[in-house]
Amino acid sequence: MSDAPLRLYLVDGSGFIFRAFHALPPLTRKSDGLPIGAVSGFCNMLWKLLVDMKAQPDAPTHLAVVFDYSEKTFRNKIYPEYKAHRPPAPEDLVPQFPLVREATRAFGVPALEQPGFEADDLIAAYARQVREAGGEVTIISSDKDLMQLVGARVTMLDTMKNVRIGPEQVVEKFGVLPDKVVEVQALCGDPVDNVPGAPGIGVKTAALLINEYGDLETLLARAGEIRQEKRRQILLEHAEQIRLSRRLVQLDDQAPLPSALEELAVADPDPDALAAFLQEMELNTLGRRVAGAHLAAKAQTAADQTAASEPVDASAYACVRDMPTLEVWVARARAAGVIAFDTETDALGSATAGLVGVSLATGPGEACYIPLAHEPEPGLALDAPGDLTQIPMEAALAALKPLLEDPSVLKVGQNAKYDLGVLSRYGI
Repeated sequence: MSDAPLRLYLVDGSGFIFRAFHALPPLTRKSDGLPIGAVSGFCNMLWKLLVDMKAQPDAPTHLAVVFDYSEKTFRNKIYPEYKAHRPPAPEDLVPQFPLVREATRAFGVPALEQPGFEADDLIAAYARQVREAGGEVTIISSDKDLMQLVGARVTMLDTMKNVRIGPEQVVEKFGVLPDKVVEVQALCGDPVDNVPGAPGIGVKTAALLINEYGDLETLLARAGEIRQEKRRQILLEHAEQIRLSRRLVQLDDQAPLPSALEELAVADPDPDALAAFLQEMELNTLGRRVAGAHLAAKAQTAADQTAASEPVDASAYACVRDMPTLEVWVARARAAGVIAFDTETDALGSATAGLVGVSLATGPGEACYIPLAHEPEPGLALDAPGDLTQIPMEAALAALKPLLEDPSVLKVGQNAKYDLGVLSRYGI
């Protein structure tokens, strides 16, 4: 492993799948009617995560998506009724489960699962390993069951709401710090997972009791001291059921790991394999976005290598003053499929700045400037009569507009939001 601080992102795969499935209208593959709504949503969510995390100064060094292997785990041996009331997955979601795993691998991300264990157990085990190694863990999920893992060097991130979940947010949810979440859950149970808990005791009461008595075993041992008769009787009569519930909600951070941590190092996807998968799923819009990002990365790598190896030769830089020359540059840009652009304005940073000129570049040492509205400075004599020869603004923009609006030609810019604002005021 590298010398960079260990930072592991663990994505709750089931959370992504169900969010994607329920957030989007039904979607099928046109060629054969295969349901792909969850696959589409999942791919878009994962792609956004990959893009966002690379832009962070503390980007992860390791990454994995973790899935449930099946509904039957070691908890069903402890309590056969565990999750027994859950309805089966929607019929059109079932064939998408293997496709989502295939999508994960196509994006170059490990897809992890382990027979006999839930995804949450694997997340707990990896989090423990990284925490003990002095690293940091971010769990991409909003699942309350994972909040018991929050603590030193472990946080959660709800990417849909862009909310970071730390100890303070856990207290808001459960009324206790993360290390007591399991005890509160053991008392209040979970009807979704069919964890029995203590009948009639909710989160607020459970938190009140745990905060007062310190921990679950002390509470159960001193249940006879509780003044409220109903509450006292519930705890006395259901003590073993509460202890059973604790075993069900406690995540197993000693679960066997399906892959060594070293195998989870962040890696770029194989562009051909990813493109093939997206094409097979007929996710054309996302395919174009991914392809554009790949082209941009290649262009940046080439530029970086050129800058590192030798200075750019600017001798071929041109000032474009006539339409035939401009048309040559437009054709060159279309052939390259990528162009860097910049605007020159009469009032830098102003929301109403006027366009003075446009710069284009098709590669290192291949650039031009197109003056459009230059004027001589007052009192300054021109060096040569042709210094201010320019293409009329309307004609130049008419030639540039199709190029700049063409989605098949990748545009590269610096502070491009400003340039886009300028161009939009001229109809581009």
